This record gives sequence, structure tokens and C-alpha cells, in this order.
Amino acid sequence: MAGNPGAPKRMIRYLRLIFLGLVGLALLTVALANRAPVGVKLLPEDLAALTGMTWAIEVPLFLVIFGGIILGVLIGFVWEWFREHGHRAAASQKSREVTRLERELAVLKDSTTVPPKDEVLALLEKR
Repeated sequence: MAGNPGAPKRMIRYLRLIFLGLVGLALLTVALANRAPVGVKLLPEDLAALTGMTWAIEVPLFLVIFGGIILGVLIGFVWEWFREHGHRAAASQKSREVTRLERELAVLKDSTTVPPKDEVLALLEKR
């Protein structure tokens, strides 16, 4: 591995593929074990009768499980995105401030530099 710098990247790629394969196999196993149809209702029966919204559907149980997982992950992502809004706004403001200060510094450097009278010193100063 020491002789080939790309070997660790390839190994990580293979480990990632093995991990994804194992996760896929686990999900397939859960899906095959939970194929029985279940009823999913929008509202409880009493509330559905009161509102007239009696929407219901029969789907395999694994779709309910996977749908719940996906919905939970999406809600978590959206929650974090809103929670981190303040951090992103502060970072953006600081970035603009740094850019402005760098421009000011460049202007100050240009205005305060007096060109040396010696050509050798002028070359050294440009470095």
C-alpha cells in the first residue's frame, strides 16, 4: 500500500460498496419478511366519520416501515436546515466582512508603499 497512493481510496470505495450491499440485503430481508397487506387510514374511525374523510389504503407493511423511515429522515433534514439558518447567515455576513477588509487592506498597502529608489530593493519588495 505504501507504494501505491491510490490504494487507500480504492479500499475505502470497496468498503463503502460492501457496506451498501449489506444495507441493501438487510432492507430486502425486512421487505420480504413484511409483505402482508395492512390498512393505512388518514384519520381514526370516529374522527373520519365526523369529518367525512374516510381515506384508507392497503399497502404491504414494508412500505409503511420504509415510508416512515424516509419521512423521519426528511423531517430531520428540514428541521436541521431551519435550525442552522442562523449559523449560515452569520458565516455569510462574516465572509462578506472579510472580503471587504481584504479590499481595504489592499488599498491601504497600495497607497502607503513608496517605490524604493534602488532597483534591487524594488525587485525584493515585489516578492
